[in-house]
Amino acid sequence: MSASVLDMSMSVDGYIADPNDFLGGDDGERLHKWAGPQDESGPPSGPAAHFQDEWNTAGAVLAGRRTAELMDHWGGDHGGLPIFVPSHRPPGPAARWGYPLVTYVTDGIESAMAQAKAAAGDKDVQVRGAYTAQRALEAGVLDEVQIHQIPVLLGDGRRLFDVLPSRIELEIIRVIDTPEATHIRYRVLR
Repeated sequence: MSASVLDMSMSVDGYIADPNDFLGGDDGERLHKWAGPQDESGPPSGPAAHFQDEWNTAGAVLAGRRTAELMDHWGGDHGGLPIFVPSHRPPGPAARWGYPLVTYVTDGIESAMAQAKAAAGDKDVQVRGAYTAQRALEAGVLDEVQIHQIPVLLGDGRRLFDVLPSRIELEIIRVIDTPEATHIRYRVLR
């Protein structure tokens, strides 16, 4: 059965990006270094390879507009996956005419998630973007949260869970600890 999964790298103090939308560090990628090749000569191994396999077997992506636009809609698809973007405004020209796998959904997060799950079939829906994740939690359409907690304190920037409507209980379903990150997967309890 398809699950909607928020998958985000986050600093220990709860930030997913610095104030300028970079991911920390001198090169702007500190929060994602764990996912790169451990050996520069080949593909990722160990837990990074496991998570890459999860990402590669997803069936669709639900991404917030801001995230989708910052990523230029991943060039029109997310590794071949359809992308659904909940938004109150119509898409810009690139997404409207140049990216046939990008669908802007104007009738709410519930509809966007339903469309993404229908497109994913029995595969997971990857959720991208803090605001969209917060709205999906609020609407009760986010099933799981996977956090890659990076051993760094950014001090300021954009928080993942800045505004939530109420307390949300989670159940830990998996923990993988590595020197680069602690990977925690939670089920959202309803």
